[in-house]
Amino acid sequence: MKILAADDQPIILKSLKLKLEQGGFEVFGASDGNEALKVFDEEMPNLAILDLNMPEKSGFDVIKYIREVAKSSIPIIIMSGNDDEKTILEAFNLGADDYIEKPVGLNEVAVRVRRLLKMPIMASSNLEGQNSNSGIIQKNGIGVVIPCYNEESRLKTAEFSNFVKNNHGYLLCFVNDGSKDNTLNVLKDFEKQNNGSVVVYDCEKNGGKAEAVRLGILHLLKDKSLDYIGFLDADLSTNFDDFEDLAKTISGSNYKLVAGSRISRMGANIIKQSSRGIISKTINFIIRKILGMEFQDTQCGAKIMTRDVAENLFNQPFYTRWIFDVEIFLRMKKHFGADKVQSLISEQPLKRWVHEDGSKLSMKDSFKIIGQLYTIYSKY
Repeated sequence: MKILAADDQPIILKSLKLKLEQGGFEVFGASDGNEALKVFDEEMPNLAILDLNMPEKSGFDVIKYIREVAKSSIPIIIMSGNDDEKTILEAFNLGADDYIEKPVGLNEVAVRVRRLLKMPIMASSNLEGQNSNSGIIQKNGIGVVIPCYNEESRLKTAEFSNFVKNNHGYLLCFVNDGSKDNTLNVLKDFEKQNNGSVVVYDCEKNGGKAEAVRLGILHLLKDKSLDYIGFLDADLSTNFDDFEDLAKTISGSNYKLVAGSRISRMGANIIKQSSRGIISKTINFIIRKILGMEFQDTQCGAKIMTRDVAENLFNQPFYTRWIFDVEIFLRMKKHFGADKVQSLISEQPLKRWVHEDGSKLSMKDSFKIIGQLYTIYSKY
């Protein structure tokens, strides 16, 4: 049985192709509408899975071609992040047989394919056993930058690997910030093991976290399939469960940037060193005065933003190496205006944050931040 799978996100297409091939299907991928039409004409598939929002020609155009031009009655599944009722009805009116809303599990997609092709449905135990390519297809393409400096012994590759294998649609970009240990080789090996879901960007010289994140984001922006881009600390002091919550918030709202916040509250596991906590409160007070906005925690290393914000905010180097987060908010304030910007940023409390041993920021460095804040104040 031949299947045409068309989606403009390479990560999703790769995962979908692998999953269906495990089920015995011959899968032909297409990354845009024109390519989908070409594949259809050349291969005459038994079923088509189409995304709606594709370059060149949309999923609607491909449905029309299959039904009206080719006069084919093959089953057509639409798999889209668009949950608008009018859009769904239009897809069915044009000739779609099924409509799957992202995010969706790959096992569910496989079951729906077999049902439409009137094939036996595999037992749930068999589906669950295919762990090499189970997981969730995300609604949006999301790129995440992880800056790394001398992380050879601390990098939690198992946790990162588990996440990308179970969440299709994420692209992790590890930036080696001129590490002096074996971090680069560890990252390159990890990239080979997770081909397509992990990329490595190497900075020959150490430029600091700000420049590492900036260069990583610029690298991810080359991938047009990414709708949102964020960054996360390599030690996973903020874990992926919380980062996914940030992603869900921004994708289901009009926010341009969603920032994690390490606010101590009931039901949250927020562990800080007491001495660092006292200094942090002092620094945060100064930051709020500079920003003119009542942020509780600008320095949490977990943030996600829309593609257009990433393009506008990261095109120029930052003035500081560590507290560039403050500069991000000031750049947003300048770009959108002081009155509008606060409605475009969401500060979202984390469920968990733990200070990890081996932090690159010492107590001495914390006092240097005061000087960097003066630099920010004078520049902006």
